[in-house]
Amino acid sequence: MAPAFEDETASETNFSDVEQLHKSKVTVVGSGNWGSVAAKLIASNTLKLSSFHDEVRMWVYEEILPSGEKLSEVINQNNENVKYLPGIKLGKNVVADPDLEHAVKDATMLVFVTPHQFMEGICKRLVGKIRGDVEAISLIKGMEVKMEGPCMISTLITDLLGINCCVLMGANIANEIAVEKFSEATVGYRENRDIAERWVRLFSTPYFMVSAVQDVEGVELCGTLKNVVAIAAGFVDGLEMGNNTKAAIMRIGLREMKAFSKLLFSSVRDSTFFESCGIADLITTCLGGRNRKVAEAFARNGGKRSFDELEAEMLQGQKLQGVSTAREVYEVLSHRGWLELFPLFTAVHEISTGRLPPSAIVEYSEHTPRLNLLEGSAQYC
Repeated sequence: MAPAFEDETASETNFSDVEQLHKSKVTVVGSGNWGSVAAKLIASNTLKLSSFHDEVRMWVYEEILPSGEKLSEVINQNNENVKYLPGIKLGKNVVADPDLEHAVKDATMLVFVTPHQFMEGICKRLVGKIRGDVEAISLIKGMEVKMEGPCMISTLITDLLGINCCVLMGANIANEIAVEKFSEATVGYRENRDIAERWVRLFSTPYFMVSAVQDVEGVELCGTLKNVVAIAAGFVDGLEMGNNTKAAIMRIGLREMKAFSKLLFSSVRDSTFFESCGIADLITTCLGGRNRKVAEAFARNGGKRSFDELEAEMLQGQKLQGVSTAREVYEVLSHRGWLELFPLFTAVHEISTGRLPPSAIVEYSEHTPRLNLLEGSAQYC
């Protein structure tokens, strides 16, 4: 009977090994404020879901703290990102790794969450370093503008790495999610609903409700463009123009978001703007995001202090997205002859670069767009 018992044990061991091989391994590429919160969300679920490995790797751009210690080492010692998310435990299964190639090795699911201006360089470093069957999701709000036109970050990831990439956007102020206040998010996917549902399961918690829609470009553009509108909202706050003015700016901003998105991608769905990634994200960012906060300070100073200076002073190493996105949007509008069609987007960039005073944010209303941005805009594609 002994040999039979040994064979049975070996069979169980082999089954366990096969099961382990089929578990998904997750790496978060980025460790700022939102990246750390994403790692916390994911790590809480990988411990519960049998289809995922417990460990969650988090790539950390190495920094030396004022204490002389390395940020990655402090995160692993304290289970806390003391610089970008102080006071919040990430989960003991989160492992900070300053080596990008090592962090993504063997990962089957990659979560990208870094400032968008760094993504092309990161992707180029990863070429040939990741598995061929890896799935990706981008939490990054921004776009790259190239000679041939605008390129969404999810498309950049797909083009450079040859992998499928979904997106996750929503009304997600990171510090509120970190302390487990209720929030929502939207996953945008192209064709594979099963992959989208896998991302939904990985991120969903009782306090973080995630849904999926088949509209990558719509979801991603909502998350990108709302930061431009938030800059405008910050100007209004800094000039103490009041809630009526701010509401008007947000409404016109949503109109321009929708029109710009549909001009670039005819596949964008109207319904996407009513998901968390759309109107909800716009509202929360215009009320409480970092872009609004710094834009308010810019306006209070009469535009005499640059956004770079204010960002360094106010954000402790975090990066604004709205100002750079406004520049990229402006480049697209200028190249395609659309500046007069998008007076709010145009004004945000020109104020941010010092060409116009902050008070000009309301003067755009004197320049009514020549076409109804919500109807018949396909002729301008």
